[in-house]
Amino acid sequence: MGTSDTLGKQPEVFNYGVVRQFAIMTVVWGIVGMAVGVWIAAQLIWPELNFDIPWLSYGRLRPLHTNAVIFAFGGSALFATSYYVVQRTSQARLFSDKLAAFTFWGWQAVIVAAVITLPLGITSTKEYAELEWPIDILIALVWVAYAIVFFGTIAKRRVKHIYVANWFFGSYILTIAVLHIFNNLEMPVSLWKSYSIYAGVQDAMVQWWYGHNAVGFFLTTSFLGMMYYFVPKQAERPIFSYRLSIVHFWALAFTYMWAGPHHLLYTSLPDWTQSLGMALSLILLAPSWGGMINGIMTMSGAWHKLRTDPILKFLVVALSFYGMSTFEGSMMSIRTVNALSHYTDWTVGHVHSGALGWVAMITFGSLYYLIPRLFGRTTMYSVKAIEVHFWIATLGVVLYIASMWIAGVMQGLMWRATGADGTLTYSFVEAVKATYPFYAIRLLGGLMFLTGVVIMFWNTIMTVRVGVKGVNPEVPLYSPDARDPALRMPAPATA
Repeated sequence: MGTSDTLGKQPEVFNYGVVRQFAIMTVVWGIVGMAVGVWIAAQLIWPELNFDIPWLSYGRLRPLHTNAVIFAFGGSALFATSYYVVQRTSQARLFSDKLAAFTFWGWQAVIVAAVITLPLGITSTKEYAELEWPIDILIALVWVAYAIVFFGTIAKRRVKHIYVANWFFGSYILTIAVLHIFNNLEMPVSLWKSYSIYAGVQDAMVQWWYGHNAVGFFLTTSFLGMMYYFVPKQAERPIFSYRLSIVHFWALAFTYMWAGPHHLLYTSLPDWTQSLGMALSLILLAPSWGGMINGIMTMSGAWHKLRTDPILKFLVVALSFYGMSTFEGSMMSIRTVNALSHYTDWTVGHVHSGALGWVAMITFGSLYYLIPRLFGRTTMYSVKAIEVHFWIATLGVVLYIASMWIAGVMQGLMWRATGADGTLTYSFVEAVKATYPFYAIRLLGGLMFLTGVVIMFWNTIMTVRVGVKGVNPEVPLYSPDARDPALRMPAPATA
């Protein structure tokens, strides 16, 4: 990058304090969310594990699990990395330290409120949007503050160029705001109860416009922002194609918005809407794989590093799962495939190949890069522990999703099997009984993945203990990421 792109001469002092807070809480909420997931997986094998206590029942813990993993673990990771990346690539301190602090404490308050209300049965019953209206308002306030901090930092940047990772972070911030507000328009009837302003098929359509784009923007576009920064940084290689990254961004942002109806195939949703959702879901494969290929090809000339660098292993495997999950999602949106997969555990396997294989693995790799640098170190306390975490997490994901794929296909085939007289061959309870061994394998995979996060927590604590001495989180070492050859920028017009 030419010096003509630099607007200022003096190094900027970054705000690492809030990045540290979010990074640590990412690991903490990862343990909480995944521990609840393991518990409810065990309940599907041994239902008596609810101990006849309502707030320990599967129906109440399951939304707690999804909210904790998506919004507590994933959300905290996104706050941490977006605040770090936007400062480094813009060479500017966060727009407002006070607003940044509000986003941290406000987001933690949202999560604590979810931990309290969901087990009590206080819920709007909407998938991934179960929290009731007072919490929804707090989320909106935090999100507005988040947008002000992020885009304010972009506005005061000291370089002319806006690095591509910030485009992905910025689009997710804007889109989630729109999705959250419109899906949660509701009529309060008491302090902790409300009803959606939508009804019937309109309510379903708005919900899955929100639900699938929560996947599309909160769990995909945003984490691609991580990919576009941490993969080239760790590989010490430039992005394979900057032009492809821009095409990837615009194609993904446009196409994802239309894919929600594939959750409502074979329902009362108008047939043309179902067909539109299916068609756009198939088209979505192209930009998704464009991004995956861009990340994988960034490793050109650096593949040998995988032998000794467990952080790169996390990042590359995450990209592989991203490619696999997006292919699978597009295929499952086809009507004939959906006729077999819908309502089965195949869908559960698909969700977790994305959530664990893509989202969690890219988060682990990014945090293993980020955490030591936040605490004055160059590496984590134990590189060997990162290696152990990688293998136990990878094997755990494989066990989990493979068992759910087999169980799901088996369920679909058993449910639709009929005899010569047209009667069902199997009763529903026979399908449940046949699924039992696969639930045990799923539990083992989940336990392995949780164990990996516990190892990461230990490694993080040891890194903090060793590295925190004498390090002021508000005055990090200056490093001009904006000129880093690993973050390839277009040549200035004057060059």
